[in-house]
Amino acid sequence: MTRLTRLCPGLSGLCALALAALAGAAAPAQGQSVIRNAELSARLFEAAEELRDPMLAVAAARLRKSVLAMQIVRTPSRQGPAPVGVAPQTRLLSWQQMLARALEMSDGNDTIAQLADDVKFAGTKGVASGQVYSISTIAGSGRDSYPPLEYVGGDYAEVYVEAQDKDADLNLFVRDAQGRLVCSDTDVSAIAYCGWRPAWSEFFTVEVENRGTVASSYSLITN
Repeated sequence: MTRLTRLCPGLSGLCALALAALAGAAAPAQGQSVIRNAELSARLFEAAEELRDPMLAVAAARLRKSVLAMQIVRTPSRQGPAPVGVAPQTRLLSWQQMLARALEMSDGNDTIAQLADDVKFAGTKGVASGQVYSISTIAGSGRDSYPPLEYVGGDYAEVYVEAQDKDADLNLFVRDAQGRLVCSDTDVSAIAYCGWRPAWSEFFTVEVENRGTVASSYSLITN
């Protein structure tokens, strides 16, 4: 941990999260959230790009390596024009891509190279059961609505969206069987996360809104 704290003396919120990820503490064990790690890794990587901080990018890769969701096919109903000019991404941004970007930003720094090797050869405690993701393309100013998903009462439910274009602005809404809003994430960001605990088992509708004017490809992860 000493070499990490030398790179992160201030222990800001992002830096503390980066240290936890690099130490392996943030990798999900049984029962912990793979989906939340997808969000946290995206936020760390976003900050890494903004600050040109290779250590944050390595930490993002470490977290992203724990995201073991299985890809499925889901077709949303769409409001607005059909998306054009954007090819759907084939997967979530990978930990290998994040790690490659970290090395690129590090300009040959030996400590970053060692941390990258640690991530590359480390195992993962991630658990794939229950987490699935799909890819889609949403038109500018469009809205995608997915067929109702059943969640078990008392169990924590999660939904996450991540746009391929980091400049996209996606919003996320979850509604119960009566159409009441139970969760939303509407900040200006290419990612959005919702987590809630249903009081009883029922079906919920997931809606993705593109606040931008340009079509964007995105991934949707659910548990």
